[in-house]
Amino acid sequence: MAEIDLAESSQNRLKSGASAWSHAGTKSAYQPLQDNLKVDAMIIGGGITGALIGQLLSERGLSVVIVDRQAPGLGSTGASTAMLQWETDRTLGELEHYYGFERAVGIYRRSAASVAGLSKLIVANRIACNLLPRQSLLLTSNQEGAGDLLREVELRRRAGLPSRYLEHCDLFTEFELDRDAAILSRGSAEADPLLLTSGLLDIAVKHGARLIGASVTRLHSEGKSVSAETDGSFVIEAKTAVLATGYVMPGIEMPKLHQTTSSWALATVPQDPAVLWRDQVLIWEDSHPYLYMRTTPDGRIIAGGEDDDTIDPAARNAKLAEKIMVIREKMKRLWSRADTRVATAWCGTFGETSDGLPLIGPVPSMPQVYAACGYGGNGITFSYLAAQVIGAMIGGGYRDWFDDFALDRDAAGVTRRPRVSEEPRQTTLN
Repeated sequence: MAEIDLAESSQNRLKSGASAWSHAGTKSAYQPLQDNLKVDAMIIGGGITGALIGQLLSERGLSVVIVDRQAPGLGSTGASTAMLQWETDRTLGELEHYYGFERAVGIYRRSAASVAGLSKLIVANRIACNLLPRQSLLLTSNQEGAGDLLREVELRRRAGLPSRYLEHCDLFTEFELDRDAAILSRGSAEADPLLLTSGLLDIAVKHGARLIGASVTRLHSEGKSVSAETDGSFVIEAKTAVLATGYVMPGIEMPKLHQTTSSWALATVPQDPAVLWRDQVLIWEDSHPYLYMRTTPDGRIIAGGEDDDTIDPAARNAKLAEKIMVIREKMKRLWSRADTRVATAWCGTFGETSDGLPLIGPVPSMPQVYAACGYGGNGITFSYLAAQVIGAMIGGGYRDWFDDFALDRDAAGVTRRPRVSEEPRQTTLN
């Protein structure tokens, strides 16, 4: 029998401050565990990843239980800035260098398909989460970076990806942004992550899923079943289990390509509509430290970045005021019309990988147990991808490209670089 000890998780310390999102919560309340349960699928973690997997499996007719020790949104999902982008933390050119053109293109196309698939799911189920289609604008700040972006666009054209190169004059004329060059891409979106999570959980419950408020302390895997001990006296037994607990995977030896990072973000006061930039595109700057910006339906600007390797919650929180000041200054330099008064600010810790790709799939040496983590700056996009991959695996399906995201994949030769599009987001933890 293999087992995982989850008792020492510090998941409730993943974020601090007040994020920009509504905390109305799901209509479907979490219930205490009052008896032993036996189900087809047990999902540990009720954030965006757990909600997506729960919705998918319950709609397929499986008996599902979603276990979380806190209400939805109290973990890292509430810290997400919900920029639903298909461009990964590594450029297509970098992935081509690591894995070859065809494999890199396949990864980018699947990321784009994930944004499109998630948007279609939201519209089809009429989930009220302020979903809006957006273009994405990747900026550079120097001539060397401009050359890199031009080569990146050429690769994307070969791959059939919807991107356009903007020289300085075009960028300034179209968007009034003073940078050397940019890539404008179609196919991204934005949303409210808490409303999205709540909507997905409500759908799962309508299809029979149960939401259980409990803490899983130990997970046992033996043969064709998985059992979970909880902080009470009851046990949950399932044919399969999914760890949707974000970067915190207690008891699992994380691969060397994974590491944890902290990030900071703010939301301004509502802006005069005339102040906001054209089409409210998602802006992210290829600089170190980087900056990204988006808007909200009520006219606020969300800006963030300044990632560093701080992990200790107390040290991370102590940096909040200083980091927010730096983000405000960068935002003002990039878009001088902005009213940079801060309505709310927050920080969070999340997981990333050296190749910019998520960790999705079976947990080595734990039969019938799957995990999803290491999303970096593509949290919700990769959450949807994780649901599709793990859902297929549970159903007995397999594709060769699943190995691109395996927890034990070989990423030898991939070195870390300053990230472009990090966001303070990751799945809610149990």
